[in-house]
Amino acid sequence: MTKSNRPQRLHLYLNHHIDSRRWDRVVPRDDDIVIATPYKCGTTWTQGIVSSLVLGRCAVSASPWADFRPVGDSVVERIEKQKHRRFLKTHLPLDGIPFHEQIRYIVVSRDPRDVFMSLWNHYSSYTDAGYAELEGRSEHIGDPFPRCPEDVREFWKMWISRGWFEWETEGYPFWSNLGHVQSWWNFRHLSNILFVHYNHLKQDVIRQIRRIAAYLEIAVDDAQVNEIVNATTLDSMRKLAKENEDSKQPPTFSGGADSFYYKGTNNRWQGVLTKQDLQLYDEAAERVLTTECRRWLEKGILEDSSRGVATEQPCPAVPAMFACPSQS
Repeated sequence: MTKSNRPQRLHLYLNHHIDSRRWDRVVPRDDDIVIATPYKCGTTWTQGIVSSLVLGRCAVSASPWADFRPVGDSVVERIEKQKHRRFLKTHLPLDGIPFHEQIRYIVVSRDPRDVFMSLWNHYSSYTDAGYAELEGRSEHIGDPFPRCPEDVREFWKMWISRGWFEWETEGYPFWSNLGHVQSWWNFRHLSNILFVHYNHLKQDVIRQIRRIAAYLEIAVDDAQVNEIVNATTLDSMRKLAKENEDSKQPPTFSGGADSFYYKGTNNRWQGVLTKQDLQLYDEAAERVLTTECRRWLEKGILEDSSRGVATEQPCPAVPAMFACPSQS
């Protein structure tokens, strides 16, 4: 792909979790926002930030996962009924989603090894009810979602070396992680795609909130930014999720919100993955990622300094009313 090409929808993503056909029924609006991540990259954190900017309050439930297969077409109906500025979530690569020039896309990324450790906690916490939900709410599509292995390294080997879809070579039994990011990275030059890195959210969340606000053309003052910071901490998001849990329904994850909102820390893969395991990662990165995209995932550094993605780079040029605070 070259920079002159417009993103094209090339694949149908259809398995136990995702159904890319849902997007065919979503009528785009000029001010729509789409938060795109593979998984376990700070999706919910970014949703909380965006909802606070748009609605003035943290309301993650207002950000539907449009391509989540088990909930059926009701999610599309809920999206269409929303009256406020919509912010939607997708776990689809750019080659599986309709691309609209008027929509603002926020792509959230994280070091793949940190993604894996968070995904391990997520996958290993599925309850029987969680597995049943994935198979029972709509028509059966493809192979069932396999149970999580008991050995973390067994999961690593299949996740980093095997794809669920025939055009992918990693991400099993979910969908590609590396390939997902690369698909968006190929079009990072487009003005309606903003890359956000999980590490940057952890290192300087105030700066990232201001970046996102500027990109969405939403004016915020210091007091509002501080409110968003407090509303979107891990503890605050966990508390909000627990308040919204349906006690009448069996939990999808063992431990409920306490499990879903786990530690949020990096580098837990050190001491877990061996030298041989990391060699598999190097091989996957060589297959799937460009050098620049890998550098972004691991270091949070973007070659094009004019986009202002890396923390050591200046904020992007924006109107004064949205400007980032000076760096002293």
